[in-house]
Amino acid sequence: CFGRGDNDYKAVEKKVIGYLQNLSGHEYVVPLQGSASLALEIMINNFMTGRILVVSSGYYSDRLEQITKMAKDQTGCIEHIECVNWKNLADFEGKYDWVLACSTETSIGLKLPISWLSSQANRLNAKLILDATASIGLESDHEQADVIAYSSCKGLFGLTGAAFVAFNEIPDIPVNSFYLDLQSHIEK
Repeated sequence: CFGRGDNDYKAVEKKVIGYLQNLSGHEYVVPLQGSASLALEIMINNFMTGRILVVSSGYYSDRLEQITKMAKDQTGCIEHIECVNWKNLADFEGKYDWVLACSTETSIGLKLPISWLSSQANRLNAKLILDATASIGLESDHEQADVIAYSSCKGLFGLTGAAFVAFNEIPDIPVNSFYLDLQSHIEK
């Protein structure tokens, strides 16, 4: 639960964030009050630039595509968005800055190994960014993604209402929104 910054709260937050850093393999984990959809929107708006390849795998990847299209208009940092069906990803060619995927697509019961998605992103000279909502706490290899977003109430079996963005490098995209700017949440 989110507190007001008293010492007891700070101790609990430090312990939880440390656990999540260890679990995900990322240096930074930023907590948010809200849903996974909020974390995904903040992640996409703050990290994605250039040419984006969205791996289409079902309902939740469709949500990623929709959020990315909105971010393209909002930030002006996304140049091009293209989608590829996950079945065709291994044969897909091109130059991209980011590969965006949902490794565990619960809408159709599909699990795409994060290590495979990472190798495909590397093959395309891209960074990997993941919706980890249905995989964090249940699957391994999240450290192979450059950025992930997730909520507390799925594989972490936590309370509803907390979400997280995990990464290793602080982004520098100017986001024209107080609430969608990751820096607002870093500074609490």
